[in-house]
Amino acid sequence: MASFVNTLIPIGMAAVAIVLALGLINMFRNGPSNRSQMLMRWRVGLQFLVIVLVMGGLYFFGTGN
Repeated sequence: MASFVNTLIPIGMAAVAIVLALGLINMFRNGPSNRSQMLMRWRVGLQFLVIVLVMGGLYFFGTGN
C-alpha cells in the first residue's frame, strides 16, 4: 500500500503542474475567464488531494522512533 501512495504522489503533483500550466496559458492568450477560474479551482482541489496523500503517507507509513 505504501508503494501505491508513493506512486500517486508524483502523479498528483504532475497533474497540478499541468492544470497550472493550462490555466496560465489560457490567461496569457486572453481566453475565457470562466475557463481560467475552472482550471484554478481544479488546481486547488488537486493540491489538496496531494497534500492529503503526503500527510496520510507520512502518518500511516512513516517510520517514527
